[in-house]
Order: sequence, then C-alpha cells, then structure tokens
Amino acid sequence: MAHQVDWPARPDLSLALNRMGTFDWDLDSGQMHLDPTALEVYELRPEEYSGTPVGLRLRIPPAEEARIDALVSQALKDGRDRFGAYFRIRRRDGSPRWTHIQGRILRDPAGRPYRIIGIVRDAAHDPREPELRGRQGEGRRRMTGVVERTTAILAHARTVNDVTDVLKDPEALGHLGAVSVMLGVVDGGRIHLVAEGQLGSYVPEIEYTRIDAAFPMSEAVRTLQPVFIASREVFQGRYPLLWPYIEPLSVRSGVYLPLIAQGRPIGALGLLYTREADFSAEERNLLVALGSGIAQSLQRAMLFEQEHDLAEGLQRAMLPRRIPEVPGARIAVRYQAARMGRDIGGDWYDVIPLGGGRVGVMVGDVEGHDTDAAAVMGQLRIVLRAYVTEGHTPGTVLARASAFLRELETERFATCTYAEVDLNTGMVQMVRAGHLDPVVRRGDGSCHRVAVAGGLPLGLLPHEPAGSGDAGDPGTGSGPGSGPAAGQGHGPGNRPGNGLRNGSGHATGAGPGGGPGSGYPVTSMELHPGDTLLMCTDGLIERPGADHDSGLRAFMEAVRDGPADVDGLADALVDLVGDTGGVDDIALLLLRRRGSPAPRGSGPLRQQFVPGDPDGPATARHLIRAAAAAWGAMDQADEIVLAADELITNALVHTDGGGQVSLRLLPERRIRIEVEDTSSALPRRRDAGDWAVSGRGLMLVDRLAADWGVEPRGNGKCVWCEFLVRDPAIRPAGRP
Repeated sequence: MAHQVDWPARPDLSLALNRMGTFDWDLDSGQMHLDPTALEVYELRPEEYSGTPVGLRLRIPPAEEARIDALVSQALKDGRDRFGAYFRIRRRDGSPRWTHIQGRILRDPAGRPYRIIGIVRDAAHDPREPELRGRQGEGRRRMTGVVERTTAILAHARTVNDVTDVLKDPEALGHLGAVSVMLGVVDGGRIHLVAEGQLGSYVPEIEYTRIDAAFPMSEAVRTLQPVFIASREVFQGRYPLLWPYIEPLSVRSGVYLPLIAQGRPIGALGLLYTREADFSAEERNLLVALGSGIAQSLQRAMLFEQEHDLAEGLQRAMLPRRIPEVPGARIAVRYQAARMGRDIGGDWYDVIPLGGGRVGVMVGDVEGHDTDAAAVMGQLRIVLRAYVTEGHTPGTVLARASAFLRELETERFATCTYAEVDLNTGMVQMVRAGHLDPVVRRGDGSCHRVAVAGGLPLGLLPHEPAGSGDAGDPGTGSGPGSGPAAGQGHGPGNRPGNGLRNGSGHATGAGPGGGPGSGYPVTSMELHPGDTLLMCTDGLIERPGADHDSGLRAFMEAVRDGPADVDGLADALVDLVGDTGGVDDIALLLLRRRGSPAPRGSGPLRQQFVPGDPDGPATARHLIRAAAAAWGAMDQADEIVLAADELITNALVHTDGGGQVSLRLLPERRIRIEVEDTSSALPRRRDAGDWAVSGRGLMLVDRLAADWGVEPRGNGKCVWCEFLVRDPAIRPAGRP
C-alpha cells in the first residue's frame, strides 16, 4: 500500500519532494543557514557545513563560484531585489550536476542590502538546457581581457585540483582557440602531467617525463622560455619522441609555457591548436602573461595544500621576486605576515627602475585579510608597475590604478604611497592614496614625517566612504620647506624656467603631474645624499591594546635611534612588532640615496620647442653649448650640440607637436640629453643610402654619444643620449 500524504501537502513537504531547499544569508554577519533539503541538494552533511558561503566550496568549482559571486555583486550594485542562475556543483562522486539558485534581496529603508532569502534546487531534470543559459550568463559577465578573465577565475582556486578543473573546463580557456590544454607539475627531476582537457589525447606513456628529455614541455621547464611550434613539420623534426602521439591528432601547432614562481619552474602549460600559423607578437605576449597568471595561481594552490607557513608563503609569492640593484641608492624591503591568525593580507611593496638615474618605489595595502585580498593585491601591483613603466606621471598612475580597481568590482579598496626619485638631483615626487605619510631620516640621524598631499584610497569614488577609517586621512598639507629651488642660468638668452636648478631646500607642495582632475596631487621634496626615505603599511604602527599615536612615537624613535645601514634599520623596525606579532601584516621599504652633493649648476636645464618657431632650436643650441662649457666639456660642445639638434629635429619632423629638451650633469661626469615629445612611435636606426636626404640622424647620435635609448612617457616618449666628459677637471663657466 502506498504511503499516504496529507492533502493538500504541507509547503515543506512539497519543497522536499521536489528537491528544493531554502537558504537565509545574513550579509552583515556573513552567516548562511541551509535547511536539510538544501544540504541534500549540495550533497553536504550537516557536520561538513561551516554555516557561511565559504562552506559551499566543497561542492562549487572555482569557475562557478566566480560567476555566482559576480552575479550577486552585480544585483546588489544595481539595486535589484532578486536574482537567479543555473550553475554546476561537484557531487560526492566527483561528477557534475546542474543546480538552480533564486534569491530575494532585502534592503533597509536607506536601500542598503542586509539579507538574502532564497531557494536552491536540483536542476538536473529541467526540460530546458541549463548549460546554455549558464554559458550565456557567464559570457555577459566576463572581463574584457583574456588574461583578466582567466586570472579572475583562477584567483578563487584553493587547491591544485581547483586549478586543473579550471583548465579542463571548455569555457575557461576555450576563448583562446586551443583544442587541448595540458598542465604539468615539476616533481623532482620529472614533470608530472596532472591535467589534460578538451581533446582527449591523454597518453599514459608520457604522464611522467624527465626534465632533460626531448619533449617541448621539458624544454620549456629546462630553459625557462616558452616553446612555440608553428607546424606539424616542426613537431616531427624537433620532437621525434612526441611525434607518434601527435601524428594521429588534428593538431597543427602548439605552445608550451613554463610556469615560473619565485624564480624557479613549478610546471608547464601546453596548448595545442588545429590551425597552422606563426604566433604573432601580440599572441606571444598574451600567452606569456597567461602563463604568468596560471603560475601564480598554481603556486598559490600548492601553498594552500601545505599546512606550514601558509599565509607568509602565499603573500611572498605575490611580491616581487627580487629587488633590482639601483645605482645611486641602497634599498631594503621587509614583509612579515601577521602572527595573529592565519589569514593572508594584501600588503605589498615594489621597486621599479625607470632609467636615467630615476627609480619608482611604492608601498600599499589592499583592504581585508583573505585570499581575495592577496589576489587583488597581485593584480593591482602588476597594473601599477605597468602604468609606471609606461611613463605616466605619479598622479596619473594612481588615478588609473584606482579606476582599474573599481572595474574589478571586488568591493575592496587599497591604500598606497608612490614616489619617483631622481637619484641624480635628489628630487622626489610623491603621491598618496589614503596611506600613511612617509618618513625621511636625514644623514645626521634626525627624522620627520613628510606631509604628502593625499587623495582617496584606490577604488573609491569621491562620494564613497573608506569604510573602517583605517585608510588614513587623505590630507591636504605640504611637506616642510626651507626655501625655493632657485635657478641660475648660464650664458645669455636665459628665459624663466630654463635655468640650471640648484635648490637645496626640502621644498614641497602639490605640483604638476597629477593630471587634470586626477584627484592625486603631487608633493615634491629633495632627498640629500645620505638621506633615507621610509614607507610602510600600518601593521608596523598599530599595536594590540595601544593607540595609534603611541605606536607612531615608538616607530619614529626606532627610526631616529636605529642603525644607519638600511638593512640594519629595516631589521630594527620589524623587531618592533616582535615574535608575538600584531594584528596586521607588515610591508616596509627603505631607500637611501648614495653619493655626494652634485656640483652647483648641474641641471637640469630645460627648453621648450614648437613647430614654426625659428628661434627655438637656436636658443636650445646656445644654452646647450653654454652648459657644456660650464661642465668642463667645451671641447665636446660641437658633438653634444649636434646630437641634441638631431634629436630635436626628429621630434619636430616626425611628430605633430613640439616638445622639450633637457640637459643635466649626472654622477661620474656624464652629460645626459633628453628630448621629450607627444608621439608614441619609437624611433629606429636606418641605414641611409648614398643619395638619401634623411635616415642619418640616429646613426650620428649612435656614433657621437657614449650611449642612447628610448623611454616611454605617459603621453609620448623620451629619446636620450649621454656623453662622458673626457676632461675630469671642471673648468670655470665660459672658459674653453
């Protein structure tokens, strides 16, 4: 006899019989309640579920989690009161199954969302194809760039299996056009093939291969260089051991990318294609960037599977692999994870050589202490480095980074201080986004904070609050100064602004470089030889149970009383926190300027030039010749003027606007000429024919100068050349 069911059926029984459960998500506390049926839909036992959305990661793959997170975030941002989506879960036996979620968003009278109540149901037997709807929904929400999309998905990977699941998912890397994706992990002296997706060409015989074997994946790991294979003939000729496995397939080309983390290979990624063609430069750059992102995700997953040093190990993977040697400076950096808890943070530092004796340094902190904060930090640091190396001004760098962070839609903000230091002149340009003011320790041991004019934390619009307030006061002040940096011209015809600047004051104030409306004004100061610039995150200031002022006083005392050597001083400052640790991570960067003060009148000399101005080039030549004489290079003045004239002429002929020529005396008696223009087209040497009327400019510069090159600028480029003054004596101005 059939079991009797009351009529009409109770709502809870109706939901249960149709495999439909309920959830209640408190957005303020982060708690999420699942009823027994919802737990059954997710195939979770009650003791397995943690009571928060994090507990669902046992069943939701990373790619699906990223898509659902983006869906909910967009609904909250758009002010909608409901959402719904199909997604796949991973069943207890490992097989996928379609599920459907539908939620109602509750908001308070001010419109702030505080709770989501909804249902989750088994959608395996839905008459409509949920996969199509899921793919369409994901496609609408993908990030525009290939690297950004893949990185966003991999940022949620917690284990190596999560990474391989993403790579095997046709929707994850299918937009690259690859028919097969292979992932190999370095295991001792061998490469273990841990994933192969899409084509179904897995071969047990090559599951383990030696690093010194004649396979393209082995070569990529061995040489740390990508291997590009443009045709089947290349496969057959270069890799005869692999050819028997490739021959039956429709593969015509491929690429094998080394996965490098912290300077060592941890694996390799292989992509196979049915097309036969050479890889363009754009494709190569894209694939190398993709390999870098996958390497970071793979390493992060490996570290998560290790129980020891989880937080600090992952954080260091996001930081620069090494700090470059910068002539004219001693640099020390330190990172220390918070000892309280095992969550990772978003603190970072970076050092970026800019050429011409300039260097960019930064310290920052992404809000939060979790893997998402670390992932956002990694993306933000790389973006900041890209904007800096493109030549943008400091204010523009932070403005663009802030816009990038908003586009990530992570609901995270970040604080940051960035400084560009000219080690030849000691001039420093600094911008601050809600971060702590930097500190300068003078050569005599005295120290003071530099009041840097500030803007909002990165990722926030002007009307948005920073949340907890730990981002700091953006500030509007200027640093202390001891007088103007007055210029003294050499030779007749000097114009305002064209003098050789010799200011020795600790001058400051919001200067140009932020760009119109950037929101990040630039503060300038001078760093003398022997002075040290210190930048850190607030983990070095804050103490458990102590107020901010007492922590700041202890920090300043340690700076004043610490060793003169930057490494010793960095260790002393980190020791302030001690082994017991603090509540936040620590990132610390110290830069000490080396050398002795530059001779008076060492530059820079600057002169603007515009098309159609008959006096501009002549004035520039006159000033350059006068400066060469003042700097003891009168016998080289003709060569220096000729090289500068060629660079100015190139700028006038090959660009629509004018530009600026500058001249300065560098350490080791080198005269540097820089010509800036607004064109992004890079010059190149050309061999001119016997009767050609152009093409000899850069050939002349190459023969005359000791060195020359091109550097990008935010709105154009800078072509430079340097001359080594042959006579070590500095003659008085005006004497040959």
